[in-house]
Amino acid sequence: MTIAKADYIEGLAKGLSVLEAFDTDRQRLNATLAAQRTGLTRAAARRHLLTLAELGYLETDGSHYWLSARVLRFAGSYMATSRLPRTLQPTLNRLAQQTQAAFSAVVLDGGEGVIVARSAGVAEPVRHGAYGLHLGARLPAHATSTGRVLLASLPKAEFSAWLQGRELARTTPQTEVGLSKFKALIAQVRKDDYGLAREAHELGIHALAVPLRNMQGQTLAALNVVGTAEQLTDIAVQRKWLPLLLEAARELRVLL
Repeated sequence: MTIAKADYIEGLAKGLSVLEAFDTDRQRLNATLAAQRTGLTRAAARRHLLTLAELGYLETDGSHYWLSARVLRFAGSYMATSRLPRTLQPTLNRLAQQTQAAFSAVVLDGGEGVIVARSAGVAEPVRHGAYGLHLGARLPAHATSTGRVLLASLPKAEFSAWLQGRELARTTPQTEVGLSKFKALIAQVRKDDYGLAREAHELGIHALAVPLRNMQGQTLAALNVVGTAEQLTDIAVQRKWLPLLLEAARELRVLL
């Protein structure tokens, strides 16, 4: 959606960009770091930080700032009112109870996948990185099974635009960062209609994902199962996990 320039509130956009500058890698920012991450001047970044702290969205020690619990109001409202997470949650819980494995549902937001639902009450594989599989976690789309499935679901022209000028970060030795090879990888995912990522985002973590489509054929999210190499062997993927995910996707289609 494109709006008229007169309707665009630049100050609001800049303030939100400062909030989005906080992430797993940078949990605390000062004015200089915030300016670097947002493209604002240091003086402007400082004013936005001070204002957000005054409104209660940031906490500060006078030098550095970090997110306060108040920002969870946005996430809480989304989880409470969005139909997608509420629709998916019972299925994720059922799959987890049946298999004792961990399942997540992810949507695409720019260059990242965002977890909007995840199974509860099941132990996950030991994770060594800083990225947990919590609700709202943002994971690099190019390095995850769900992200690759979502990218493969884009129209080819839209995927080419997504990739144009983008640098694919290497998070493990298995992360595919070459543009030509990555294009071929996504083409294969599009052909297979599922994505398998082996230690592409985090060492020791393997994941299989399928698209979740509505009755109109639109991909709304991706569903994945996460496990170890022993759990997700090639044979287990084909005989157990892929049929399980595909059946769940078929059941959910009429609900999405």
